[in-house]
Amino acid sequence: MHHLGLTRSVRKPNHALHTPDAFIRTQIPGMTKAAAIVHASPALGAAFTQYTAEMEAGGTLGACAHQRFVYILEGQLELEYGSTVRVITKDDFAYLPEGISRRAVATKSARVAVIEKPYFALEGVAASEPIFGSEPAIAGQPLMGDPGLMVRTLLPDRMAFDFAVNTMSYQPGAALSMVEVHMMEHGLLMLEGGGIYRLDDDWYPVTAGDFIWMGPYCPQWFGAIGKTPAKYLIYKDWNRHPLS
Repeated sequence: MHHLGLTRSVRKPNHALHTPDAFIRTQIPGMTKAAAIVHASPALGAAFTQYTAEMEAGGTLGACAHQRFVYILEGQLELEYGSTVRVITKDDFAYLPEGISRRAVATKSARVAVIEKPYFALEGVAASEPIFGSEPAIAGQPLMGDPGLMVRTLLPDRMAFDFAVNTMSYQPGAALSMVEVHMMEHGLLMLEGGGIYRLDDDWYPVTAGDFIWMGPYCPQWFGAIGKTPAKYLIYKDWNRHPLS
């Protein structure tokens, strides 16, 4: 069906909304039996890359020399790093640092959120070892005391990490208590539900499957709308001096 040039996708200098009606699949070198929907990259203005990998059974992710975070949206993934093999499934995640050999194979068809970023080391701070976890097993913490808005921290808040990944869950009608403005950029993937997102001076309806990039100092606010909770996976750069 033709949409006569209409889409909710938007590209502005300091933010972008990428919606499923505008997704284009592509190949990343090293991928087999898989395709990538690249949501954010340096070409957009981001200092990281985020994509959704759609993998057939037996499909593989391409090699990556940088640190990599993966979150399983559907299916199952076998991760090999060094001499170790781990299997992760829906709502599981893994962080793999730079400098180790790794291989990712879908043991059944899978959709995987992938974040990759060059590592900015700190003198005297050792890089992290690989980390594995399950998002539902992490205790949620109310944001600013609001029990309708729960945050689950997927990576430890340690100086070894130069980025953070969290999930944020909103009960219907819950909203951020303030418009945030900060130096960190975000990559945000809507996992469930929907609502209204303010980015700069614009307001956008968003729903599960949408991706948002927020550049540094982009005014941002979200409120959940509908009869079901809203939830998203969110990345931000972290723990490094602004001049770096």
